[in-house]
Amino acid sequence: MAASAGSRLRAYGQSIVAVIYFFVAGALAHYSGAALASRAWYPLTEEAMLALLLLLGYASMGYWFNGQMQPIREQGLPLREGWYGEAGVGLAVGWAVALVCVIPMALDGGISIALSLRLSSWGWLAVDAAFFALLALAEEIAFRGYGFQRLVVAVGGLGAAFAFAFYYAIVQSFLPGSSRASFFVSLLLSLVLSAAYLRTRALWVSWGLNFGWKASRALIFGLAVNGMNNKSPVVVGNPMGPFWLSGGGFGLDGSWISFIVLLAALPVVFRVTRDLDFRYNAPEIVPGGIPVDLDALAHAQHEAAMGPASAPPLVQIAPASTPATPPNPAPEDRPSDSQ
Repeated sequence: MAASAGSRLRAYGQSIVAVIYFFVAGALAHYSGAALASRAWYPLTEEAMLALLLLLGYASMGYWFNGQMQPIREQGLPLREGWYGEAGVGLAVGWAVALVCVIPMALDGGISIALSLRLSSWGWLAVDAAFFALLALAEEIAFRGYGFQRLVVAVGGLGAAFAFAFYYAIVQSFLPGSSRASFFVSLLLSLVLSAAYLRTRALWVSWGLNFGWKASRALIFGLAVNGMNNKSPVVVGNPMGPFWLSGGGFGLDGSWISFIVLLAALPVVFRVTRDLDFRYNAPEIVPGGIPVDLDALAHAQHEAAMGPASAPPLVQIAPASTPATPPNPAPEDRPSDSQ
């Protein structure tokens, strides 16, 4: 029990170190992104640097603190069979959640949409898609990666999910325009994403869901995401519904309809990850006991009941003797030719 308590305490300390490193990596990515790229490319460069620093930093922690031979795989990024399908499942769920939130907003007050179909706009649309992919990846590594996994060892999956949900919500509350609604939406979104990780033991489903939830609103509907309202060069949407439906300038991340839809999405995540949960969370059946020779036991039992079997005596069968050749008859006994 003492060793178990010590292991949990050590895992808790490693989780704290991972949280501190997240803020250090964020500062490094902020200044290096500004130094390496122009203003137009700065957001993409910053997210790429943050994702890289988090990935390498947590891999180093896993290697040195826990002796992980494949630390990137252990972080939740294994290139296992069907990983792209897992990301696709998460992407579909994230897109569906965003669509369900947008429909009532469009029906109630409507969305004013402006389109820009210039060729350069489509090029920047691909850049913004890469930005949201890296943003979602950096969030998953930071909030479902090494630090979260060490806290799971310390306090269990449920405790770690709630602890990192509050951690994520507090970080998001520092964004300009955040509100009480955005705090609870961030809290619930983190719980949904943590459930996706715990059910699959990988970040692919949660990354796809996070990416689909953010990118579909910005790139397809032109809506603000966490207060960022300029991330689609092709579509610019201006919602005109009530605040509890649209979230105002902060976007759906600050609307109560998002909280309701994300709450309904939690059992959906459990349903779509049912097979993955069985595959990666079912306990491994390890044979116990000692090897037993059942044939030898049966033979010993038979001898105990019937006595040792004795071999029957050998019987030699002599070959059959050749019958003797009868003697030639006497001349007087031979029949004459005349008869």
